Amino acid sequence: MKTEKFQITGMTCAACQANITRAVTKLDGIGEVNVNLLSHSMTASFDEEKLDPAAIVKTVQGIGYGAALLSQSTAASGEKDAFRSQWDARKKQEEDEVRSMKFRLISSIILLIPLMYVSMGHMLGLPLPAAMTGTENALILAFTQLLITIPILFINRKFYSSGLRSLIKRSPNMDSLVAIGSGASLVYGIFAIYRMAWGLGQGDMILVGHYAHELYFESAAMILTLVTIGKFLETRSKAKTSDALGRLLDLAPKTALVVRNGLEQVIPAEQVVAGDVVIIKPGESIPVDGTVIEGWGSVDQAAITGESIPVDKKPGDTVISATINKNGTFRFQASKVGSDTTLSQIIRLVDEAGNTKAPIARLADKVSGIFVPTVILIAIVVGIIWALTGQPFEFALARAITILVISCPCALGLATPVAIMVGTGKAAEYGILIKSAESLENLHNIDTIVMDKTGTLTEGKPAVTDILPFEDTITPSELLRAAAGLEKGSEHPLALAISERAAKDKLETPAAEDFQMHAGRGIQAKLSGALYLGGNPAFMNEQGLFGSGKEAQWIRETSDRLAAQGKTPLLFAREGKLLGIIAAADQVRETSRKAIEEFHRMGIKTVMLTGDNQITAKAIAEELGIHEVIADVLPTEKEACIRKLQEEGRKTAMIGDGINDAPALTRADIGIAIGAGTDIAIESADVVLMKDSLLDVVTAINLSRKVIRNIHVNLFWAFFYNILGIPIAAGALYPAFGLVLNPMIGSAAMSASSVCVVTNALRLRFFKSEQAEDPKEIVTEPQEKLPEEEHTDTTEEKGAITMKKVLTVDGMMCVRCQAHVKKALEAVPGVESVEVDLDKKTAEVTMAEEIADEILVKAVEEEGYTVL
Repeated sequence: MKTEKFQITGMTCAACQANITRAVTKLDGIGEVNVNLLSHSMTASFDEEKLDPAAIVKTVQGIGYGAALLSQSTAASGEKDAFRSQWDARKKQEEDEVRSMKFRLISSIILLIPLMYVSMGHMLGLPLPAAMTGTENALILAFTQLLITIPILFINRKFYSSGLRSLIKRSPNMDSLVAIGSGASLVYGIFAIYRMAWGLGQGDMILVGHYAHELYFESAAMILTLVTIGKFLETRSKAKTSDALGRLLDLAPKTALVVRNGLEQVIPAEQVVAGDVVIIKPGESIPVDGTVIEGWGSVDQAAITGESIPVDKKPGDTVISATINKNGTFRFQASKVGSDTTLSQIIRLVDEAGNTKAPIARLADKVSGIFVPTVILIAIVVGIIWALTGQPFEFALARAITILVISCPCALGLATPVAIMVGTGKAAEYGILIKSAESLENLHNIDTIVMDKTGTLTEGKPAVTDILPFEDTITPSELLRAAAGLEKGSEHPLALAISERAAKDKLETPAAEDFQMHAGRGIQAKLSGALYLGGNPAFMNEQGLFGSGKEAQWIRETSDRLAAQGKTPLLFAREGKLLGIIAAADQVRETSRKAIEEFHRMGIKTVMLTGDNQITAKAIAEELGIHEVIADVLPTEKEACIRKLQEEGRKTAMIGDGINDAPALTRADIGIAIGAGTDIAIESADVVLMKDSLLDVVTAINLSRKVIRNIHVNLFWAFFYNILGIPIAAGALYPAFGLVLNPMIGSAAMSASSVCVVTNALRLRFFKSEQAEDPKEIVTEPQEKLPEEEHTDTTEEKGAITMKKVLTVDGMMCVRCQAHVKKALEAVPGVESVEVDLDKKTAEVTMAEEIADEILVKAVEEEGYTVL
């Protein structure tokens, strides 16, 4: 099956959408068909051996609409990002449509005012020219109304060209209803003129006076004007549904500074090719994805990942397109360009999600498909029934016209897609990429969340948790320093964890000599001439150490206690004497605990599904409060576990890294790939999270529930409006109360229903996650002028073992810089608290012990700032 996207023109309502879907679906070899009224597009899957795009285009054109294949590349224009040109074309089309509709609306209103004055002014006691008053001048008044009405009909001729063409092609739409309703009013008005002329010729002034009050020219003009008002407001509102996509596109810089043939040159961003070296300076946006090869920078990734704190980039780190370099200068080598960049793929996913159909929309689609023919039939039947009951022809005609103009398939058709498009766009602002409308809908039904442990609940890499010297043989700092020196030659994850902790504590490690590695068990080396050993208990036993005695008992008790907590103990010895144990574990993410609490508050069952051992898994599950643990599971067995939960009637969401968990992600009702970063093309997942935070899953579920609730409200009012409006328009209240609905009121109600549905859906733009920071609230403050006199002040509080130092920091420009400096100083051992004043450019450090100025200055300067 091949999938192609087509641009569709001429669609005005949900009936058009249903007609095109029905016609294309009948083709031999066609698969799935999705027609989007908002983006004026159609996506169709088809068998290339049985069908080609030209046949699909011909079918659409055959029922009265325009169609053209949207090429996947714009080679003709030389652009690499096809979506950008398609987006520009779509926005231009929307702007032209709004401009045209605005002209039609203003012109219609200008003409409608005098028409209403001459047709109904006498009812309000307003003066009319003498030539238009009295029965003898009724024909002049009638011709005046006709002459004013004709330009209004001509200005709004689109309703007739579209509606009548669709009617002839046997695929009537909303324009057909408007055209028939207003056209019938016009024809009857002309018929009334003939009857008046006949009456004047026969001297029958009673007949003339009767038909002088039965002119429906103002109804025809008012119907068209009111529908145009509704369409104008609806079009403007619909344009706002894609605001999120527009903001994403605007993130991409227009130019890039590259090095070619040894020279720096500025080129359009779309001309950057893989392998180009790109230079990024402070304040510049990154044009494409790549890897840093020289320099450093502090990059604001909030627009893509939602992270509020800039991320440091150094050689070897990846950078993402459309992120902003706040500090530093660096060069990177382009790896993903054009439509392959992270930004382009995000835009594609958001756009594709907005073009898909949610299951909840199927009922509305089915109703829309038969709605217009049914309404026309109802109008004819009602008109005949009123005529047969003895009512005047004018009365029966008015009831039929009112039914035609009050019926609104647009409200039904817009109820779902507008909410879906706004919802998926809003999710993208939080770094949540929802691949389809079906996924967005299914999220709100989830009652069980299954999570992988490593990389999902935890950081995915070990970190030192405990430093336990044996008795008083050594201090914790000395033990860590010795262990880091010993592990310096190893690339094992546990060795790296020890080295990182030593670096964090600013410890200088001794050089190791005669380093030997015993794979999977331990290492040995000489530090300052002494032999050091490090490894697991089995390795120490192999070396003949600590097999008995108090060391063995302490090792056994401590190791068992640490293992029960899910930690891995490493033993260290010097010259055969036990120094102590350092434990490491895959740390639970800070956001995981809060996310689990939120899941439970929502009534969602939580399950940990991991290949790790039962003891470690259970320890983490108890720490987080997870309901159920399934451990020692191979990647190939995870899918069976999901299937078993589904057989129990559970609606499951699987959260994993999208690689080992791919089968389980595919099997689950909703597969969520967490922490995808730049690798967002994970085919097995329904939802891709740009960050590593489980709180984004909470946000996604909350947003899904809001969207579905909004759709339910829209569908209720759309159905309720038509179910209530059509009988009233038919005259259901007339026998009991003598009340009838004027066609003009009916057309106003029809316009209002569509506008209300779209406006209600647009409320989703104001959705705010309680768990995540609103991306639009992340602002960058301009750099303020530094005070003329900077100072460093050291004070000591009397009566308390605390000390304060004040540093003046240059380079802080915004609240993110403020947070960065604070975090760097808080990481210095001995620091109790830090208060950073962005306005004064100062950092006040409270310490429990004396810390050298050089250490504080180094901590700040390593983050890219200057201490004055």
